[in-house]
Amino acid sequence: MAKAPWLHKQGGIELDAEVFGVAWNETLVHECVRADLGARRQGTAATRTRGMVRGGGTKPWRQKGTGRARAGSIRSPIWTGGGTVFGPSPRHYTVKVNRKARRAALRSALSLHAGRGSIAVVDAPGFAVPSAKQAAEALGKWGGEQPVLVALGDDEIAAAKSFRNLDRVAVVPAGAVGVVDIVGAASIVVSEAALAMLTALAKGEKVEAAVAADAEEVSA
Repeated sequence: MAKAPWLHKQGGIELDAEVFGVAWNETLVHECVRADLGARRQGTAATRTRGMVRGGGTKPWRQKGTGRARAGSIRSPIWTGGGTVFGPSPRHYTVKVNRKARRAALRSALSLHAGRGSIAVVDAPGFAVPSAKQAAEALGKWGGEQPVLVALGDDEIAAAKSFRNLDRVAVVPAGAVGVVDIVGAASIVVSEAALAMLTALAKGEKVEAAVAADAEEVSA
């Protein structure tokens, strides 16, 4: 059986001080978390108004002489089967956040984990085939608190399949990691490629160049 891939604890990781050594900005992080959660809402809830409900085109009874209250349609909101007043309609919940502000919030959230010592690097290429057992052993040896966020590169499929079936472990591509994912995790596990990608995103650099430079440094 293949040896379980290793996890480097934060003490053995060289982190960029510009990304992992900034002060905590609660207001900015809250703004980005609110924007991330709002963007994930579908906003498809909808109800029918009296103009959308089928039927009701004929006046139920004449205006006068019946002794009953006036009625113009059986699809009035006060009738059973009628339309809905002030019901929800499709909308979006997106909130605009400037790119510089989002990068600053990402740096703040990553620095919070760096200060806590809750970041580890996994040897993603060490997963030749998907193995949840190896992933569980690696997390068990590290001893990080749950829930765990695992950020991996796009081509590290075997490692992603190994971690995704573990309880309270969320696997997210490094390019799609948001501030809300980082804040909501008690521990973060990243691959070397994902660490370079997150660092580049937080600094506003080109991700492809950063990943290529990191690969050359590792091979050297």
